[in-house]
This record gives sequence, C-alpha cells and structure tokens, in this order.
Amino acid sequence: MTTQEIANDLVVLCKQGKFEEAYTKHFAKDAKSVEPMENGTTEGLEAMFAKGKAWEEAFEVHSMEIGDVIVADNYFATTFALDSTNRETNVRTQSSEIAVYRVKDGKIVSEQFFYDMM
Repeated sequence: MTTQEIANDLVVLCKQGKFEEAYTKHFAKDAKSVEPMENGTTEGLEAMFAKGKAWEEAFEVHSMEIGDVIVADNYFATTFALDSTNRETNVRTQSSEIAVYRVKDGKIVSEQFFYDMM
C-alpha cells in the first residue's frame, strides 16, 4: 500500500472506532509512539496497545473528530479533536492534537502527537 492508502485507511478505521484493527493492520511490531511529555515514548506495538487501553480506561469519550490527511513522501498527518471526561477527576475537556506518522516498507513505524498539556 502507498502512504496515501495507509493514511486513508487508518483514518477510516479510527473514525469507526476500530483503533486496535487500525494498529494491527498498519503498524510495524517495533513501531514507536511519542507524546509531548517527559518519558512520553512508547516502543513496540504491544506497549502501544497497553497505552491505548489505559487511556480508554481513564477517559470517557463523548465525541471525536478526525481531520483529513496530508501526505508528504513517507509521512502523513491528521488532526484529532476530542471531547472527553477524565473518569478519576470527572473533569470534562475539549482538546485537539496533530498526529504525524512515518511509513517505511508499507507499515507505520512511528507516530508523534503534538498538543498543549493541560
């Protein structure tokens, strides 16, 4: 698949809430995920699944919008806008972020998220 095809399919799956399928289908087993915080790097698909599960347990998502993709060579980016409530604090917030992905040999090898810390 081309970078454009991977990007388009990833967004479709995420819009359908099929995050695990999106990661299983499109991410390399040794992919990494980078968040804008100290020690914010997660390495390996299994660790990324655990990070996602922990986030889902910590937050209730009321709505999510995913933007169109922008592709440049082996990179693509999209936006995520979330309306969620922290289950522990019961604080509801609206946030947005930019996600940048790198594709190599037909698989996503890295994702990096850009957003302001609350």
